[in-house]
Amino acid sequence: MQIRNKGALRHAALALALGVALGPVVASADETREAALEQRIDELERQLQALMAEVRAERAAPPPATPVAASAPLPKAAETVGGKPPIQQTSITPAANPDTTFRVGGYVKADFMATRTGDGQLADGAVGRALYVPSQIPVGGEGSGTDYDAHAKFSRFNLGIDSVTGDGHKLGAFFEMDFFGNALGNQNATNTYGVTLRHAYAYWDGWLAGQTWSNFMDLAALPDTVDFIGPTDGVIFVRQAQVRYTAGGFSVAIENPETTIIPNGGGATLASDRGALPDLTLRYGWKGAWGSFGIGALMRELRIDRNATADVAAIDESSFGGAFTVGGKWNIGASDDLRYQLTVGSGFSRYVGLGITGDTMLDADGDLDALGGIAGYVGWRHAFTPKIRTNLVYARSQYDNDVALTGAGVTKDVQSWRANIFYSPYPKLDIGAELMYGQRELEDGRDGDLTRLQFTTKYSF
Repeated sequence: MQIRNKGALRHAALALALGVALGPVVASADETREAALEQRIDELERQLQALMAEVRAERAAPPPATPVAASAPLPKAAETVGGKPPIQQTSITPAANPDTTFRVGGYVKADFMATRTGDGQLADGAVGRALYVPSQIPVGGEGSGTDYDAHAKFSRFNLGIDSVTGDGHKLGAFFEMDFFGNALGNQNATNTYGVTLRHAYAYWDGWLAGQTWSNFMDLAALPDTVDFIGPTDGVIFVRQAQVRYTAGGFSVAIENPETTIIPNGGGATLASDRGALPDLTLRYGWKGAWGSFGIGALMRELRIDRNATADVAAIDESSFGGAFTVGGKWNIGASDDLRYQLTVGSGFSRYVGLGITGDTMLDADGDLDALGGIAGYVGWRHAFTPKIRTNLVYARSQYDNDVALTGAGVTKDVQSWRANIFYSPYPKLDIGAELMYGQRELEDGRDGDLTRLQFTTKYSF
């Protein structure tokens, strides 16, 4: 019994000694584990804070751009051509300059007209059957019946090419055609007409070269009429080849010369293409909310160079002519405007009214004498509503013929009045009706008149 107690006591003493000896070691291990755990927690907190910062940055950033295929060019929405956004991103004129735009325009116009002349008939196929031509008003004959004509030959289409270089230079070209050419068929079946060139020119910055309206014209002053031209008796109306320079409101051009001549003693007007100098035209214009106003000048050589024949001697003579014009458009309130033009001078007849008479007279010695005259028109336009408008137009020109040179059978003066109304039910669509009356008087006192009722439809694009 004592032996067992002594053994137990010995075991207890041994355990106590081991506990005393190992206590510092166990305490040291626990402290090491606790320090490692705290270090791991600190690392996890740091990683979590970094992750949250990345999430916040991604939420604040803009969305990424949509990927574009490598073969497709990036759009250039910010780039413009001539101050306008490009119509197409890929050029349909691949051989043209970069950033070139291409445009197509024109209109379809159909005319229906009933014409009655008081002193003779317009010939079948005459130009005056399709539009008003003052010089073709018959005089001195019997009154005619009413002739009805319908056609679409004034319909047109045009093509424009425009581009701007990287350093800001503007250049391009313009073409326009209509169908007012010679008849290629007849009215029995096909009613076909040839395509005719109206405009064909190139431009670069202020320069223009090619065929277009004469610089002597004022397009902004033209009245709104159903007839193709309208105030034909007194309006400057010429398209021809030229070289023009424009700077601000000023423009100057050298244009194709042509002289029309009244033979000595009268007769059909002759055309002479023998000019050695181009026609010179100058213009200056102003425009604003009030309308527009322009002045123009024309200086030209009048020339004839004709070989001798069995009936006439050879002629090689020249003289000079010139004219001055003013005109414009005056806005009178929101619904009315006044359009006008006045031209005076000598040797300018080819530029007025589709050639009402000659530029010059030929005397018995073969010398040229420029023919003086005055021409003009005035037109009032009123808009009843945005869709309905009307125009009243008066036009006139008269000429200072020397009857001793021209004979008494030449045109002394022409004039016309017209009133119309247009209805535009949709944008670019016009439906119009016009009543006009024109007169022509010769130097010998004979005169004639023409009355026309005309309807039109026109869709522009």
